[in-house]
Amino acid sequence: MTVPGLSSGPVVLATGGTGGHVFPAEALAGELEARGVPFALVTDSRGRQWQGALSRRPIHYIRSASPSGSVASKIKAGLTLALGLFDAWRALGRIGPSAVVGFGGYASVPTMVAARLRRLPAMLHEQNAVLGKANRTVQGGAGLIATSFARTRFLAEADSRVRLVGNPVREPVRALRTLGYRPPSDGRIIDVLVFGGSQGAASFSQVVPQALLALPPALRPRLRVVQQCRAEDLDSVRRVYAKHGVVAELAPFFSDLPQRIAAAHLVIGRSGASTVAELATVGRPSILVPYPYAADDHQTANARAFEAAGACLVIPHGAFDAATLAGHLAGLFEAPERLAAMAAAAHGAARPDAAARLADAVGELTGLSLQPSGVPA
Repeated sequence: MTVPGLSSGPVVLATGGTGGHVFPAEALAGELEARGVPFALVTDSRGRQWQGALSRRPIHYIRSASPSGSVASKIKAGLTLALGLFDAWRALGRIGPSAVVGFGGYASVPTMVAARLRRLPAMLHEQNAVLGKANRTVQGGAGLIATSFARTRFLAEADSRVRLVGNPVREPVRALRTLGYRPPSDGRIIDVLVFGGSQGAASFSQVVPQALLALPPALRPRLRVVQQCRAEDLDSVRRVYAKHGVVAELAPFFSDLPQRIAAAHLVIGRSGASTVAELATVGRPSILVPYPYAADDHQTANARAFEAAGACLVIPHGAFDAATLAGHLAGLFEAPERLAAMAAAAHGAARPDAAARLADAVGELTGLSLQPSGVPA
Protein backbone atom coordinates (compact mmCIF):
# COMPACT_ATOMS: atom_id res chain seq x y z
CA MET A 1 0.00 0.00 0.00
CA THR A 2 1.53 3.31 -1.06
CA VAL A 3 0.32 6.35 0.82
CA PRO A 4 1.37 9.91 -0.09
CA GLY A 5 3.44 11.43 2.69
CA LEU A 6 3.88 8.09 4.48
CA SER A 7 6.58 8.02 7.14
CA SER A 8 7.25 6.27 10.41
CA GLY A 9 6.86 9.50 12.39
CA PRO A 10 4.41 10.17 15.20
CA VAL A 11 0.64 10.09 14.76
CA VAL A 12 -0.67 13.63 15.20
CA LEU A 13 -3.90 14.07 17.15
CA ALA A 14 -5.72 17.30 16.29
CA THR A 15 -8.48 18.40 18.62
CA GLY A 16 -9.89 21.26 20.65
CA GLY A 17 -10.49 21.62 24.37
CA THR A 18 -14.06 20.42 24.95
CA GLY A 19 -14.59 17.09 26.68
CA GLY A 20 -16.54 15.55 23.82
CA HIS A 21 -13.51 15.88 21.55
CA VAL A 22 -10.84 15.35 24.21
CA PHE A 23 -12.04 12.01 25.61
CA PRO A 24 -11.75 10.04 22.35
CA ALA A 25 -8.42 11.72 21.58
CA GLU A 26 -7.16 10.75 25.03
CA ALA A 27 -8.45 7.19 24.56
CA LEU A 28 -6.63 6.86 21.22
CA ALA A 29 -3.48 8.34 22.77
CA GLY A 30 -3.59 5.71 25.49
CA GLU A 31 -4.08 2.92 22.94
CA LEU A 32 -1.22 4.17 20.77
CA GLU A 33 0.98 4.47 23.84
CA ALA A 34 0.17 0.87 24.82
CA ARG A 35 1.15 -0.26 21.31
CA GLY A 36 4.43 1.62 21.42
CA VAL A 37 3.34 4.08 18.73
CA PRO A 38 4.61 7.67 19.17
CA PHE A 39 2.12 10.50 18.92
CA ALA A 40 2.02 14.26 19.22
CA LEU A 41 -0.82 16.65 19.99
CA VAL A 42 -1.71 19.76 18.00
CA THR A 43 -4.29 21.89 19.75
CA ASP A 44 -5.19 25.41 20.80
CA SER A 45 -4.49 27.11 24.12
CA ARG A 46 -7.18 25.10 25.93
CA GLY A 47 -4.94 22.05 25.58
CA ARG A 48 -2.71 23.37 28.35
CA GLN A 49 -5.12 21.96 30.93
CA TRP A 50 -4.96 18.35 29.71
CA GLN A 51 -3.52 15.49 31.70
CA GLY A 52 -3.14 11.73 31.22
CA ALA A 53 -1.64 10.24 28.05
CA LEU A 54 -2.18 13.48 26.11
CA SER A 55 0.17 15.39 28.41
CA ARG A 56 3.01 12.87 28.23
CA ARG A 57 4.00 13.65 24.63
CA PRO A 58 4.94 16.86 22.79
CA ILE A 59 2.14 19.42 22.48
CA HIS A 60 2.12 21.95 19.66
CA TYR A 61 -0.14 24.97 20.06
CA ILE A 62 -1.89 26.78 17.22
CA ARG A 63 -4.29 29.66 16.98
CA SER A 64 -7.97 28.88 16.41
CA ALA A 65 -11.45 30.33 16.74
CA SER A 66 -15.04 29.38 16.03
CA PRO A 67 -16.65 31.39 13.19
CA SER A 68 -19.91 32.24 14.90
CA GLY A 69 -21.79 35.30 16.06
CA SER A 70 -21.78 38.63 14.23
CA VAL A 71 -20.26 39.24 10.81
CA ALA A 72 -17.33 41.01 12.45
CA SER A 73 -16.79 38.06 14.77
CA LYS A 74 -16.84 35.64 11.85
CA ILE A 75 -14.31 37.71 9.92
CA LYS A 76 -12.04 37.89 12.97
CA ALA A 77 -12.36 34.12 13.50
CA GLY A 78 -11.55 33.50 9.84
CA LEU A 79 -8.35 35.51 10.15
CA THR A 80 -7.42 33.64 13.33
CA LEU A 81 -7.98 30.29 11.60
CA ALA A 82 -5.76 31.46 8.73
CA LEU A 83 -3.00 32.21 11.25
CA GLY A 84 -3.70 28.81 12.79
CA LEU A 85 -3.16 27.21 9.40
CA PHE A 86 0.28 28.82 9.25
CA ASP A 87 1.00 27.52 12.77
CA ALA A 88 -0.20 24.03 11.86
CA TRP A 89 1.81 23.94 8.63
CA ARG A 90 4.98 24.73 10.55
CA ALA A 91 4.13 22.25 13.34
CA LEU A 92 3.56 19.37 10.93
CA GLY A 93 6.81 20.23 9.19
CA ARG A 94 8.68 19.92 12.48
CA ILE A 95 6.88 16.73 13.56
CA GLY A 96 7.05 14.77 10.29
CA PRO A 97 3.96 12.68 11.14
CA SER A 98 2.95 9.33 9.71
CA ALA A 99 -0.72 10.36 9.93
CA VAL A 100 -3.03 13.05 11.28
CA VAL A 101 -6.26 12.22 13.14
CA GLY A 102 -8.82 14.99 13.67
CA PHE A 103 -11.50 14.81 16.35
CA GLY A 104 -13.66 17.74 15.33
CA GLY A 105 -14.07 21.22 16.71
CA TYR A 106 -12.73 24.24 14.88
CA ALA A 107 -9.40 23.91 16.69
CA SER A 108 -8.76 20.84 14.52
CA VAL A 109 -9.51 22.55 11.20
CA PRO A 110 -6.15 24.31 10.58
CA THR A 111 -4.24 21.10 11.27
CA MET A 112 -6.47 19.02 9.01
CA VAL A 113 -6.15 21.57 6.19
CA ALA A 114 -2.37 21.68 6.66
CA ALA A 115 -2.28 17.87 6.51
CA ARG A 116 -4.10 17.94 3.18
CA LEU A 117 -1.75 20.58 1.78
CA ARG A 118 1.21 18.46 2.85
CA ARG A 119 -0.46 15.35 1.35
CA LEU A 120 -0.28 13.50 4.65
CA PRO A 121 -2.55 10.51 5.42
CA ALA A 122 -5.45 11.91 7.43
CA MET A 123 -8.61 10.64 9.04
CA LEU A 124 -11.47 12.00 11.11
CA HIS A 125 -13.33 10.70 14.13
CA GLU A 126 -16.94 11.81 14.57
CA GLN A 127 -18.43 11.31 18.02
CA ASN A 128 -22.04 12.21 17.21
CA ALA A 129 -24.74 10.82 14.96
CA VAL A 130 -24.33 13.99 12.87
CA LEU A 131 -21.08 14.89 11.13
CA GLY A 132 -20.07 18.14 12.82
CA LYS A 133 -19.54 21.40 10.95
CA ALA A 134 -15.78 21.39 11.48
CA ASN A 135 -15.49 17.80 10.25
CA ARG A 136 -17.72 18.58 7.27
CA THR A 137 -15.37 21.44 6.39
CA VAL A 138 -12.33 19.16 6.15
CA GLN A 139 -13.79 15.77 5.25
CA GLY A 140 -12.62 16.07 1.63
CA GLY A 141 -9.03 15.53 2.76
CA ALA A 142 -9.78 12.50 4.91
CA GLY A 143 -8.76 9.05 3.73
CA LEU A 144 -10.95 7.44 6.41
CA ILE A 145 -13.83 8.67 8.56
CA ALA A 146 -14.36 6.80 11.83
CA THR A 147 -17.92 7.01 13.16
CA SER A 148 -19.60 6.28 16.48
CA PHE A 149 -23.11 5.46 15.26
CA ALA A 150 -24.28 3.06 12.57
CA ARG A 151 -25.72 6.00 10.65
CA THR A 152 -24.26 9.48 10.62
CA ARG A 153 -26.12 12.39 9.05
CA PHE A 154 -24.23 14.17 6.25
CA LEU A 155 -22.32 10.98 5.46
CA ALA A 156 -23.46 8.73 2.64
CA GLU A 157 -23.93 5.12 3.73
CA ALA A 158 -22.07 4.05 0.60
CA ASP A 159 -19.02 6.19 1.43
CA SER A 160 -16.16 3.69 1.30
CA ARG A 161 -14.09 5.78 3.71
CA VAL A 162 -16.45 5.17 6.66
CA ARG A 163 -15.40 2.83 9.44
CA LEU A 164 -17.78 2.24 12.36
CA VAL A 165 -15.54 2.13 15.44
CA GLY A 166 -17.66 3.62 18.24
CA ASN A 167 -16.89 6.49 20.59
CA PRO A 168 -13.99 5.68 22.95
CA VAL A 169 -14.61 6.30 26.63
CA ARG A 170 -12.21 6.84 29.50
CA GLU A 171 -10.60 3.91 31.27
CA PRO A 172 -12.52 4.55 34.55
CA VAL A 173 -15.73 4.05 32.56
CA ARG A 174 -14.55 0.89 30.78
CA ALA A 175 -13.56 -0.55 34.15
CA LEU A 176 -17.22 -0.48 35.22
CA ARG A 177 -18.54 -2.46 32.28
CA THR A 178 -18.59 -5.77 34.15
CA LEU A 179 -20.81 -4.43 36.95
CA GLY A 180 -24.21 -5.98 36.31
CA TYR A 181 -27.50 -4.12 36.63
CA ARG A 182 -29.99 -4.97 39.37
CA PRO A 183 -33.40 -3.36 38.93
CA PRO A 184 -35.06 -1.98 42.08
CA SER A 185 -37.18 -4.72 43.63
CA ASP A 186 -40.45 -4.12 45.49
CA GLY A 187 -40.06 -1.78 48.42
CA ARG A 188 -36.34 -1.23 47.89
CA ILE A 189 -34.46 2.03 47.36
CA ILE A 190 -34.52 3.53 43.85
CA ASP A 191 -31.31 5.38 42.98
CA VAL A 192 -31.83 8.20 40.47
CA LEU A 193 -28.92 10.13 38.94
CA VAL A 194 -29.56 13.49 37.27
CA PHE A 195 -26.94 15.44 35.34
CA GLY A 196 -27.06 17.80 32.40
CA GLY A 197 -23.82 19.19 31.03
CA SER A 198 -20.71 20.45 32.76
CA GLN A 199 -22.61 22.77 35.11
CA GLY A 200 -26.05 21.16 35.19
CA ALA A 201 -29.21 22.21 33.39
CA ALA A 202 -31.49 24.92 34.72
CA SER A 203 -34.59 23.14 33.43
CA PHE A 204 -33.60 19.95 35.27
CA SER A 205 -33.47 21.88 38.57
CA GLN A 206 -37.09 22.91 38.06
CA VAL A 207 -38.69 19.92 36.37
CA VAL A 208 -37.04 16.91 38.03
CA PRO A 209 -37.96 17.73 41.66
CA GLN A 210 -41.55 18.51 40.63
CA ALA A 211 -41.79 15.25 38.70
CA LEU A 212 -40.36 13.14 41.53
CA LEU A 213 -42.74 14.72 44.03
CA ALA A 214 -45.66 14.03 41.68
CA LEU A 215 -45.05 10.27 41.85
CA PRO A 216 -47.49 8.04 43.75
CA PRO A 217 -47.06 8.29 47.54
CA ALA A 218 -45.82 4.69 47.75
CA LEU A 219 -42.90 5.47 45.44
CA ARG A 220 -41.63 8.75 46.90
CA PRO A 221 -40.13 7.36 50.15
CA ARG A 222 -38.06 4.91 48.10
CA LEU A 223 -36.24 7.62 46.16
CA ARG A 224 -32.57 8.43 46.62
CA VAL A 225 -31.48 11.23 44.32
CA VAL A 226 -28.04 12.36 43.19
CA GLN A 227 -28.44 15.53 41.14
CA GLN A 228 -26.04 17.91 39.47
CA CYS A 229 -27.28 21.48 39.85
CA ARG A 230 -25.99 24.88 38.92
CA ALA A 231 -24.50 26.61 41.96
CA GLU A 232 -27.26 29.21 41.94
CA ASP A 233 -29.93 26.48 42.06
CA LEU A 234 -28.48 24.37 44.88
CA ASP A 235 -30.27 25.97 47.82
CA SER A 236 -33.72 26.09 46.23
CA VAL A 237 -33.56 22.48 44.99
CA ARG A 238 -32.21 21.29 48.34
CA ARG A 239 -35.11 22.97 50.17
CA VAL A 240 -37.70 21.31 47.92
CA TYR A 241 -36.30 17.83 48.49
CA ALA A 242 -35.83 18.39 52.24
CA LYS A 243 -39.38 19.71 52.66
CA HIS A 244 -40.80 16.50 51.21
CA GLY A 245 -38.39 14.11 52.86
CA VAL A 246 -36.57 13.01 49.71
CA VAL A 247 -32.97 11.93 50.31
CA ALA A 248 -30.87 13.93 47.87
CA GLU A 249 -27.19 14.68 47.27
CA LEU A 250 -26.67 17.82 45.22
CA ALA A 251 -23.52 19.36 43.74
CA PRO A 252 -22.48 21.46 40.72
CA PHE A 253 -19.97 18.78 39.70
CA PHE A 254 -19.26 15.14 40.52
CA SER A 255 -15.66 14.05 39.96
CA ASP A 256 -16.71 10.39 40.24
CA LEU A 257 -19.55 10.53 37.71
CA PRO A 258 -18.78 7.10 36.14
CA GLN A 259 -19.21 5.45 39.55
CA ARG A 260 -22.43 7.40 40.07
CA ILE A 261 -23.74 6.11 36.74
CA ALA A 262 -22.91 2.54 37.74
CA ALA A 263 -24.73 2.96 41.07
CA ALA A 264 -27.91 4.35 39.48
CA HIS A 265 -31.10 2.46 38.69
CA LEU A 266 -32.04 5.24 36.26
CA VAL A 267 -30.19 8.21 34.77
CA ILE A 268 -31.85 11.44 33.62
CA GLY A 269 -29.57 13.54 31.43
CA ARG A 270 -28.68 15.19 28.16
CA SER A 271 -27.55 13.18 25.14
CA GLY A 272 -24.09 14.37 24.25
CA ALA A 273 -21.91 11.81 22.55
CA SER A 274 -19.80 11.07 25.63
CA THR A 275 -22.87 10.67 27.85
CA VAL A 276 -24.47 8.17 25.46
CA ALA A 277 -21.21 6.23 25.11
CA GLU A 278 -20.75 6.06 28.88
CA LEU A 279 -24.33 4.95 29.52
CA ALA A 280 -23.87 2.22 26.93
CA THR A 281 -20.50 1.08 28.27
CA VAL A 282 -21.75 0.78 31.86
CA GLY A 283 -25.17 -0.43 30.72
CA ARG A 284 -27.68 1.78 32.54
CA PRO A 285 -31.22 2.80 31.51
CA SER A 286 -31.89 6.46 30.97
CA ILE A 287 -34.34 9.19 30.13
CA LEU A 288 -32.60 11.60 27.78
CA VAL A 289 -33.59 15.21 27.14
CA PRO A 290 -31.54 16.48 24.16
CA TYR A 291 -30.07 19.96 24.53
CA PRO A 292 -32.16 21.98 22.07
CA TYR A 293 -29.40 24.36 20.97
CA ALA A 294 -26.75 21.77 20.08
CA ALA A 295 -25.27 22.32 16.62
CA ASP A 296 -27.33 20.60 13.91
CA ASP A 297 -29.52 19.21 16.72
CA HIS A 298 -26.97 16.41 17.08
CA GLN A 299 -28.09 15.53 20.61
CA THR A 300 -31.52 14.56 19.31
CA ALA A 301 -29.89 12.36 16.67
CA ASN A 302 -27.76 10.69 19.35
CA ALA A 303 -30.73 10.12 21.63
CA ARG A 304 -33.00 8.75 18.91
CA ALA A 305 -30.33 6.29 17.80
CA PHE A 306 -29.94 5.10 21.40
CA GLU A 307 -33.72 4.92 21.78
CA ALA A 308 -34.00 2.82 18.62
CA ALA A 309 -31.74 0.27 20.31
CA GLY A 310 -34.20 0.09 23.23
CA ALA A 311 -31.73 1.66 25.64
CA CYS A 312 -33.51 4.86 26.68
CA LEU A 313 -36.61 7.01 26.54
CA VAL A 314 -36.39 10.41 24.86
CA ILE A 315 -38.28 13.53 25.91
CA PRO A 316 -37.81 16.49 23.53
CA HIS A 317 -36.86 19.65 25.40
CA GLY A 318 -40.12 21.33 24.37
CA ALA A 319 -42.14 18.52 25.96
CA PHE A 320 -40.00 18.28 29.09
CA ASP A 321 -42.36 19.13 31.94
CA ALA A 322 -43.13 17.62 35.34
CA ALA A 323 -46.24 15.74 34.23
CA THR A 324 -44.55 14.11 31.23
CA LEU A 325 -41.46 13.12 33.21
CA ALA A 326 -43.51 11.83 36.15
CA GLY A 327 -45.55 9.66 33.79
CA HIS A 328 -42.40 8.05 32.39
CA LEU A 329 -40.87 7.61 35.85
CA ALA A 330 -43.95 5.95 37.31
CA GLY A 331 -44.20 3.59 34.36
CA LEU A 332 -40.58 2.52 34.75
CA PHE A 333 -40.45 2.28 38.55
CA GLU A 334 -43.65 0.20 38.64
CA ALA A 335 -42.26 -2.18 35.98
CA PRO A 336 -38.62 -2.83 36.94
CA GLU A 337 -38.37 -5.45 34.20
CA ARG A 338 -38.53 -2.56 31.72
CA LEU A 339 -35.55 -0.95 33.42
CA ALA A 340 -33.66 -4.23 33.23
CA ALA A 341 -34.46 -4.58 29.52
CA MET A 342 -33.27 -1.02 28.83
CA ALA A 343 -30.06 -1.65 30.77
CA ALA A 344 -29.38 -4.79 28.74
CA ALA A 345 -30.09 -2.91 25.49
CA ALA A 346 -27.73 -0.10 26.51
CA HIS A 347 -25.02 -2.60 27.38
CA GLY A 348 -25.50 -4.32 24.03
CA ALA A 349 -25.18 -1.04 22.14
CA ALA A 350 -21.73 -0.30 23.58
CA ARG A 351 -18.47 -0.59 21.70
CA PRO A 352 -15.96 -1.00 24.52
CA ASP A 353 -13.16 -1.71 22.04
CA ALA A 354 -13.66 1.61 20.25
CA ALA A 355 -10.14 2.89 21.07
CA ALA A 356 -8.60 -0.30 19.71
CA ARG A 357 -10.74 -0.09 16.57
CA LEU A 358 -9.69 3.51 16.09
CA ALA A 359 -6.03 2.57 16.40
CA ASP A 360 -6.60 -0.23 13.89
CA ALA A 361 -8.08 2.34 11.50
CA VAL A 362 -4.91 4.44 11.87
CA GLY A 363 -2.92 1.36 10.90
CA GLU A 364 -5.16 0.81 7.88
CA LEU A 365 -4.77 4.43 6.85
CA THR A 366 -1.00 4.42 6.99
CA GLY A 367 -0.24 0.87 5.97
CA LEU A 368 1.88 0.57 9.12
CA SER A 369 1.61 -2.44 11.42
CA LEU A 370 0.14 -1.10 14.66
CA GLN A 371 -0.07 -4.28 16.72
CA PRO A 372 -2.59 -4.38 19.59
CA SER A 373 -1.05 -4.14 23.05
CA GLY A 374 0.35 -7.48 24.14
CA VAL A 375 0.49 -8.82 20.57
CA PRO A 376 4.02 -9.38 19.24
CA ALA A 377 4.84 -7.64 15.97
